[in-house]
Amino acid sequence: MDNRAGEMQVFLRVVEAGSFSEAARLLRMTPSTVSKLISRIEARLGVRLVERSTRRLSLTPEGQIYYERSQALLHDLDEVEQELAQGATTTGGTVRVNIAVALGVLGLEPLLPEFWRTYPNVVVDLSLSDEIVDLYLDRTDVAFRVGALPASGMIARRIGIARRKIVAAPSYLDRHGIPLGVDDLSRHNCLGFNFRRLAPVWPIRESGRIVDRAMTSSLLANNGETVRRMALAGVGLARMGDYHVRADIAAGRLIEVLADVVEPDEEQIHAVFLGGARMPQRVRVFLDFVVPRLRQFLDGGA
Repeated sequence: MDNRAGEMQVFLRVVEAGSFSEAARLLRMTPSTVSKLISRIEARLGVRLVERSTRRLSLTPEGQIYYERSQALLHDLDEVEQELAQGATTTGGTVRVNIAVALGVLGLEPLLPEFWRTYPNVVVDLSLSDEIVDLYLDRTDVAFRVGALPASGMIARRIGIARRKIVAAPSYLDRHGIPLGVDDLSRHNCLGFNFRRLAPVWPIRESGRIVDRAMTSSLLANNGETVRRMALAGVGLARMGDYHVRADIAAGRLIEVLADVVEPDEEQIHAVFLGGARMPQRVRVFLDFVVPRLRQFLDGGA
């Protein structure tokens, strides 16, 4: 079985010592064994890593890349082993998080007590907002985004899909009737949002493309939870993510309409962050903990 971590350690020692013989002395190995290990790495990769000379070794461009990546990988491995050996209590600091109101209240907040039992020294600076924040300007470590991601230098982890449903309270439908087609929406109070568009519209998928349907609305809110509460109060129809109204539909507080008429409408949800391989440990453990659990939440807890 390959011991690539061990081979990387030998390679690093060769580079830092400057010769096979000195590296062998430090590692208590024979120079021929060290040379064979380096040759085995080169054969597996199909590139030369080290230029050998009678005076001193020098790295090829590929060798420099392998050296830097090996340093980073072994550093991460040391961090993982140290955390497991000493316990999660050694990880601390503040993680600044931005998340949409509904996803934060229903999906993330229930995870935090268990997270703190595992990482008691990590402070979660949590902002609930459906507005898109700038991670640089707002000094945010992690933002959970619903919808298409613009091209940027940020890194993203896909969490899942939010499927939009059109819902209303039974009391509203009793008073105004059940819409039977998309054209019927113009005769209903369609609760909307004010943070994406200047005009109150619902993006409805028709014939495979998104069409902005102008709506009449008595409410334009900056978050989905306000829209949901007004729908529950019988004010109008609401177009919501399925995870947001799942419990209301199951309990009969809201009823889905037009499910067999409106084409499936889905939006991707991602966790976006900065830093990549060099992100702080506090951010890494937060993402590793919450992302798989949020995936399960979006899948309906399955």
